[in-house]
Formats: sequence, structure tokens, C-alpha cells
Amino acid sequence: MTRQVALSAQIPATAAGQRLDQVLAELFPDYSRSRLQQWVRAGEVLVDGAQRKAKDRVLGGEQIRIAAELEEATGVMAQDITLDVVYEDQDLLVINKPAGMVVHPAAGNPDGTLQNALLHYDASLNTVPRAGIVHRLDKDTSGLLVVARNLTAHQSLVAQLQARTVKREYLALVWGLLVAGGTVDAPIGRHSTDRKRMAVTSFGKPAITHYRIETRYRGHTLVRVNLETGRTHQIRVHMTHLRYPLLGDPVYGGRPRVPAGMSATARAAVLAFNRQALHATRLSLRHPANDEVMEWHAPLPADMVEIIRVLEEDIEGVEED
Repeated sequence: MTRQVALSAQIPATAAGQRLDQVLAELFPDYSRSRLQQWVRAGEVLVDGAQRKAKDRVLGGEQIRIAAELEEATGVMAQDITLDVVYEDQDLLVINKPAGMVVHPAAGNPDGTLQNALLHYDASLNTVPRAGIVHRLDKDTSGLLVVARNLTAHQSLVAQLQARTVKREYLALVWGLLVAGGTVDAPIGRHSTDRKRMAVTSFGKPAITHYRIETRYRGHTLVRVNLETGRTHQIRVHMTHLRYPLLGDPVYGGRPRVPAGMSATARAAVLAFNRQALHATRLSLRHPANDEVMEWHAPLPADMVEIIRVLEEDIEGVEED
């Protein structure tokens, strides 16, 4: 069974010089690059009314029109996996994702993902791109994620994300003592030598992260972070760029810098924390049906609550000496 896909957009001036398929992947993130390339080859993508090749370079300002057919079958099986549903109505689901859950099936994670769970929770999601998932959280990041339950809601949420009106707030525990909050405005792209990593690079996409201090411990800082953009690994990369990597980050954390004087208990706890200490704690958006501003909060998960308790007790132990 297939459905018709009708998409349109204008190529931004900042994309001048990029390949057409690269630009399409940025403009229509709900469809894979291979799918978009397939539509280009089939002549279903028009640039200013003309067919182009995927490798052609764009000038910026061109109008994109896509009229294509898409198989509704997702190829992803439904699985009975427990979900922490924070909110639901006929248009939206808001999920509190646990650390350790992958969002989409991929090589190495063919099942057991959020998408598998969603298809079991609501079988009608197989008619919505990527089962309604419009933004992601890394496997080991916990917290709030919104899902569109129909195509109208999906289009609205994608537009809100592109317009940067969806508000996403995180709590992150980082190595080191920040002295003040601030903003990181530094583009993010693929690492020049390690393609599995991201990095701050002049050739990357614009990325803006705002952060402020919540609590300072002996050698760590709890930081509240707000995203203005949504690049892959953005908070992890930007905090590492500032030289305050996230506790437990296996990719960007670097060598642990345990502060002098830390108790044996606290030292063991921070070294044993085995995922990036990052939680999506607040999500705010406009409801697709009535444009009402809605907001949800998710408390810190147990592992972050525990490590913070240990850090607090470590400070208290100093004060008692």
C-alpha cells in the first residue's frame, strides 16, 4: 500500500554550493537520504520546475517540489515494550525515554527501539513517517520526546522544529567547575577523521546552545541547557568544546579529572557512571490542533538522582571536617 507525498520548500541561500541530495536531507529530515536520492533519480523532485541530479550543486533560493509515492509499510516490527507515556491525545504522544533505548532501528540495533515500541502502542503510526518521531535523543540520553500521531500533526511539529519554536531544556552534569552560564554559538559537523563523531568545525551546520549553572559540587557542575538548534550530539559536543565534558560520556568525555580530596565513595561513583549524564527535562511546543502552548516536565532519572546525592554528600563531608 502506498500514499502520495507532496513536499515543497525553498533552498536557503546558506546552502549555496552544496549537493542537491545533501540539501534535500536537511530540508526534509523525516526521509532518508537514500529515499530522497531515489526520488531524484525517478524524476519526482523538481528544482525550479526542472529535474536535476543528486550530485548537482545548488545556488540557493531555488524552489523544491516533490511529488512521490511512499510505501506505508515501515519494515519495522511492532514490539511489546513498556513506554512511559507522559501525555497523549489524538494528535500527540509525549514519551519519557529511558537511557539505553535507541530511538530508531539501525545497524547493530535492529529492534528493541522506541519505534518498535510505538508501533505496538499505536498500530496506526505505521502511516506516519518514522512512526511519528520528529526529533531524537541519543541512546544513552533520557527524557522527553514528542511523537506525532497523524500527518497533520507531523507537518506541524516538523515546521515548529525548523522554525526553532519547540523549546527543549536539559539537565547535564559536567566535569569541572563552571564559573558562569553563557552561550555556545559554534557550527557542528562530522569529525574530520572519525566519522562516528561530531565536532565543532567551520564546515558544520549552525548550532547554538544556551547554558546556566544549577549547582556546583567539588569538581562537577549541574548545568541547565536550552537548545536553539538540534544538531547531532549538540550538547555533548558543545560542552566538550568548552572543556567541560559530560560525566560518563564514552565518546566525548575524555580522561576523567577526579578532583583532589574527593571521597573514595564519590570517586568510585563518578568513575562508574557509564552513560552521559544528560536528561531532557522540559519540552514546550504549540499543539498542532489548536496552537495552544503546551509544556511537559520529566524529573531526573534514578541514576542521575543517585550520583547527585553522592556529590552532595561529598561536599557535606568536607564541611564537617
